[in-house]
Amino acid sequence: MVKKTYNQKLHDSNGLPKIVDLSDKPGFVEHYGVTTMLVAAPMQFNEIMAKVPEGKIITTDRIRDYLAKQANAGITCTLTAGLFINTCAHASEERDSDQIPYWRTVKAKGELNEKYPDGIDGQRMHLEMEGHEIIQKGKRYFVKDYQDKLWEIE
Repeated sequence: MVKKTYNQKLHDSNGLPKIVDLSDKPGFVEHYGVTTMLVAAPMQFNEIMAKVPEGKIITTDRIRDYLAKQANAGITCTLTAGLFINTCAHASEERDSDQIPYWRTVKAKGELNEKYPDGIDGQRMHLEMEGHEIIQKGKRYFVKDYQDKLWEIE
């Protein structure tokens, strides 16, 4: 079996996006307070990540909230969002052209993503080159004052 490239994974929507009905999952409904969940397609994340301008950042939770709202869903699946955002970053690195600034997408609270190409050091380098200050809290790294640098999806 031949392993797919990240770009093949990015372009394989595999029936996505789709809305999942969670009304028969009471624990989920009680915890999140919603009855529907969007499982977005990988390219939906890529399209947003590609638009984040230099000097700005976006958090993964903001992307998920935006996609859920656009689909009239209560929430976007956090598991697949994390996988697909990582896929977007690695797919960008595979290409010779049409790369996206994936390093501008950070985790909640401005945390850097260790799963990106070149890990924390790579993301940190890109962000610092664009003027962001990175701070360390324990073993984790964050964009300082990230709230002031957030990009609003249009």
